[in-house]
Amino acid sequence: MENNKEVAIIADAMLGKKGQGVISLDLRGIGTSICDHFVICNADSTTNVSSIADNVFEEMRVKAGRKPVRTQGEQNGFWVIMDYSDIVVHIFQTPYREFYSLERLWADATLTEYHEEEPAPAPKVRKTRTKSTK
Repeated sequence: MENNKEVAIIADAMLGKKGQGVISLDLRGIGTSICDHFVICNADSTTNVSSIADNVFEEMRVKAGRKPVRTQGEQNGFWVIMDYSDIVVHIFQTPYREFYSLERLWADATLTEYHEEEPAPAPKVRKTRTKSTK
């Protein structure tokens, strides 16, 4: 499977569990990079960080047939790292993402933002009054 499709699977899995600030960094143009892509998000609680990590794991297993080579941080839920060799997933608790700011460290990488698709607005129903003839 192509990297970009797997990055999209990961981003969708993050968004599906309310991951915030979902981005990918394409590191292929940087000569010193350790992988091809970082996919990064944050959440406000350790429970949400764990939920996102579980969903990424499951979606990549089902849709891409891949499991991470290694993971770290599941025990504390502050910063979970999932290493798929060519793609490294970072799921931060919000204060840790702000502190480590990987986007600034890898500022030369191409950054792509992912957003949950907004549902179409419900049609407006206009109520009309009818006169009763009594």
